[in-house]
Amino acid sequence: MTSARWRHWRRKVHEILELGGDVHPAGYIVNGFIIVLIVANALAFAAQTVEELATRYDAWFRAFNVFSVMVFTIEYALRVWSSVEIPVLSRMPPWRARAIFASRPIMIIDLLAFAPWYLTWLFPADLRFLRLLRVLRLFRLARFSPALQTLFRVCKEESGALLGSLLLMLILLLFASTGIYFLERHAQPEAFGSIPAASWWALATLTTVGYGDVVPVTPLGKMLGGVMMLLSVGMFALPVAIIATGFSRESVRHQFVATWSMVARVPLFEDMSRAELADITKVLDTRSYEPGVPIVRAGDVGENMYILASGEARLLLGKGRTVILKEGDIFGEMALLEHRRHEHDVIATTHCRLYVLDNRALARLSRRHPGMLDRIRRAATEQDESEVTQT
Repeated sequence: MTSARWRHWRRKVHEILELGGDVHPAGYIVNGFIIVLIVANALAFAAQTVEELATRYDAWFRAFNVFSVMVFTIEYALRVWSSVEIPVLSRMPPWRARAIFASRPIMIIDLLAFAPWYLTWLFPADLRFLRLLRVLRLFRLARFSPALQTLFRVCKEESGALLGSLLLMLILLLFASTGIYFLERHAQPEAFGSIPAASWWALATLTTVGYGDVVPVTPLGKMLGGVMMLLSVGMFALPVAIIATGFSRESVRHQFVATWSMVARVPLFEDMSRAELADITKVLDTRSYEPGVPIVRAGDVGENMYILASGEARLLLGKGRTVILKEGDIFGEMALLEHRRHEHDVIATTHCRLYVLDNRALARLSRRHPGMLDRIRRAATEQDESEVTQT
């Protein structure tokens, strides 16, 4: 009885902390409190650098920091403790499951947000420089911000293009430094006596900052400076355009953030390995629908299959027959697999969040994981049998 009660509370903690308010109402309150606390910590850290405030309210700043550390510690411990509720980790020994979960980058950031305080308390050495790590608490906002997660995902996916634009910047910087060195070295040997020295002017010019502490004085030097100013506009527009285009595309594709712990709760994927879940999470699109909005219409081309992440929808079979689709149910899969049009309407009855797998993503997954198509067919067959019972 005690063991079952512990598992019940552990599942509730996991739903509140990891899955959020869409699964458990308390998730909105807890996440909101953590976000406010993170922002307040950033403001307090900045305020402490004002000598007058630091002297007058030192005790309050210290007490607030201790309170924050305690909250972050408890939150971290609860996340690690409840991580065994993630289906893909539940099949492992608890110690291993928790170790794998704690090694995730977002969990390492969480740990670094409060661990330095314990180090300064345990060791008598002067470790005041570790206070700078308190700034890392701001990075914890990425956990709660879909926009930041989208930005990180865009930077990762566009890393090749961004690296290419960075290489172009470095080439242009070297070209500008070399050109101004040969044109200005005799007129201003103290400022342009070497290419490394000239690179300061080139960097200030290409970034359009133009400090004015070093400027060309020869006609050809001024001409090169003008050309570099014009080129710099396009140089910095390139990476900005790459990120902006990627961000816009990802915002359309992902109307909410799908994490691997959320995807692991879907019955279709719950017995998959972590590597398989990671691949699936990368290719899933996410969409949201309001009550009464059609998700699928009969006659639409079957380009996608849908998995209900939360909410309820109605599958209209005709002749007044209706099937209620709930969290974890899939639909549209046979039209996708058989390359035909959808035969039935599906309408959202509550606010619905769905994972969407299109034909290109499914083809990519099936190449990497050959059993994926059979798994989807089995899930569709089992769900059809359940729907027959329902009707």
